Amino acid sequence: MRLGIVGLPNVGKSTLFNSLTNLNIASENYPFCTIEPNKGIVNVPDERLIKLADLYNCNNIVHATVEFVDIAGLIKGASNGEGLGNKFLSHIREVDAILHVVRCFENNDIIHVSGNINVFNDVEVVNIELILSDIEFLEKKMNKYKKDIKKDKSIEKELNILNKIKIGLENNVCARNLKLNDEEFLIAKKNNLLSLKPVLYVANLDESNFNKKNIYVNEIEKIANKDNSFVIKICVKLEQEISELNLKNKKIFLEELGLEKSGLDRLIRESYNLLGMISFLTAGPKETRAWTIFKNTRIVKAAGKIHSDFERGFIKAEVIDYDDLIRCHSITEAKSKGLVRIEGKEYIVKDGDVIVFRFNV
Repeated sequence: MRLGIVGLPNVGKSTLFNSLTNLNIASENYPFCTIEPNKGIVNVPDERLIKLADLYNCNNIVHATVEFVDIAGLIKGASNGEGLGNKFLSHIREVDAILHVVRCFENNDIIHVSGNINVFNDVEVVNIELILSDIEFLEKKMNKYKKDIKKDKSIEKELNILNKIKIGLENNVCARNLKLNDEEFLIAKKNNLLSLKPVLYVANLDESNFNKKNIYVNEIEKIANKDNSFVIKICVKLEQEISELNLKNKKIFLEELGLEKSGLDRLIRESYNLLGMISFLTAGPKETRAWTIFKNTRIVKAAGKIHSDFERGFIKAEVIDYDDLIRCHSITEAKSKGLVRIEGKEYIVKDGDVIVFRFNV
C-alpha cells in the first residue's frame, strides 16, 4: 500500500513525512523544498501483535506496513508544467491513495504560496490540477481510439464511457465523485485517473488552536463530506516532537495532552481503512505477524498472501477471533471451549482473525 502526501508548498507535508518515517529529510520554509519524492516504509500500529506475542512467548513481531511518498508541492498551472507540475502529477499516478495536507493556522513567518490561507481555494488548486491532467490524458486516449475504431468496433463502448467521464471532469468534478456504474468505474480505474484516487484530508493545526474550534477545519470537513472522505486533525509540529520520544515518554506525553493515540497512529489506521484493508494474524513461538488483505477476501486467497504454496495446496484453516483467544489465555483453552472454528475455501476473512492454515505441499 502506497500513500502520496500532497498539498500546496509549505503546508507541512515534509514535516509530516519526517514524523511518520523519522528519515529527517529537508523541510525548509520555501516553496519546492521537496523536488524528488521521498519514500519511507512505516509499520501499521497494532497492539494486538504485542499481546499475541506475549501469549506465545514470541520475540519476533512483524507488523503490516505502508509506504508513504512525500511529493513536491503543487501550484496552480501544474498540469501545464508550472512549478514542478508534471513531476508532481507523475508521482501521484504511482500511489494508491492521497493524503491531502491543508494548512489550518495563521503564521506570518511561514510563507503561503498564495499570500493568504483560503481552505476552499487551497484544496481546489490541487483537485483542479488533477482533473486537468486527467482530461488531457483522456483526450489523447480518445483520439487514439477514434482512429482505431474503424478497425476494432469493440472499443466503441469504452470510448463512450471515457467520453462520459471526460464530460464530468470538464464540470470540475473529480472522477471519484462521478456517478459511475461498476463497469464505468473499472474503466476509470484501469486508466489510473489521478482524480479517481481516494483521498484523506489532513488538517494541519498549530499547538495554540489544536483543541479549539477552527473555521478552517470546518471548511475542510464540508469539502470532505462532498468527497465521501474524512478529515484527520493533526498538529504536524507537535507530532514530530512526539515521534522522537521513546514508547514510555510518548505515552506520558499523550496522556498530558488528553489523547489515547498520536495523530500519526490515527492517520496510519485511517489510511489503512481508506483503501479497504484489514489484517489477519498468525502467531506462534517463532513469529507473530499481521498480514494485509482487502476486505471480503476469501481465506484461500489470504493463504496465498503468505505463500503461493499455501493457496495451491489449501485444505482448511483453524480460525479464532483475536478477542476470544486473548480472553482464553491460550489456544488450548480456546479449543476446549469450542471457539476455534474449521473453515473452508469460501470463508471470508475478518479483521483480527488469528489463523492456522492446513495445506498439502
